[in-house]
Amino acid sequence: MLAYTLKRLATAIPTLLLIVTLAFFLIRLAPGGPFDRERPIPAEIAANIDAAYHLDEPLPMQYLHYLGNLLRGDFGPSFKYQDYTVTELIRAGFPVSLKLGGMAMGLALLVGLLLGTVAALRQNRLGDYLVMTTAMTGIVIPNFVMAPLLGLIFGVWLGWLPVGGWGDSLRYSVLPVVALALPQIAYIARMTRASLIEVLQSPWIRTARAKGLSLPRILLRHAAPATLLPVISYLGPATAAIITGSVVIEQIFGIPGIGRHFVQGALNRDYTLVMGVVVFYGALIILLNLVVDLLYAAIDPRIRHAAAGRES
Repeated sequence: MLAYTLKRLATAIPTLLLIVTLAFFLIRLAPGGPFDRERPIPAEIAANIDAAYHLDEPLPMQYLHYLGNLLRGDFGPSFKYQDYTVTELIRAGFPVSLKLGGMAMGLALLVGLLLGTVAALRQNRLGDYLVMTTAMTGIVIPNFVMAPLLGLIFGVWLGWLPVGGWGDSLRYSVLPVVALALPQIAYIARMTRASLIEVLQSPWIRTARAKGLSLPRILLRHAAPATLLPVISYLGPATAAIITGSVVIEQIFGIPGIGRHFVQGALNRDYTLVMGVVVFYGALIILLNLVVDLLYAAIDPRIRHAAAGRES
């Protein structure tokens, strides 16, 4: 297991370096600069500002400066938020984004697994058709369309829930969490249905039924581990989708998370803030994918043995 972990870490480092490189050079392709204003400033002041942030140096030198700061854990100062570093902004926004994403992922797993199980047990019947129709609707309609619709229905027309802000009350979390979780509920439900149908047709399940075991015991003890394998492998992409989706959801509902900083940083051409959020998100997604790979290998030892066989 240690060799498998080290191999995954060895592939994660070049991936993160590629993300840093692409983020650095792509953001500088945008027209304008972080200190452009509607009213121009004197050339001497602009030159002093560029010199203070190394923006007057050649692009390769700026890149090396940024890599050196990253190795020290320094994302640099924000160009637009005075007296704040990018690290401080991420530290302030990440708990909110983590809570939002964690609740959305938990809801997606709970509801998706339940709906997928119901659809598999009711295969080609009314319950199956209803679940799959709902799942397809959740996949087709993106969350940036669903979020305003939910706010319009439950916030404006019915007045049940607030349509913006973030507070200690659970009421503020309902609409953004549901909007963020809906597409993942649909994907997980479809995957669970397909996997469970295949597992229920396996020889060991037929043997368990022949022994007279009850359906709940068959599902929980025999079918669940094999059914969950595709779902676990999907958790990495699902987490990435929830993280990137939270950028839009946070902006729509006015949630003070990292995603909102990212959008404002992109609009303001705040180079360090955008790159800091991209690098942080990239490292987080790589870490979560690593955890999923290790969890998958722990559940299915064939993954470890296959990796060890290729190395030998």
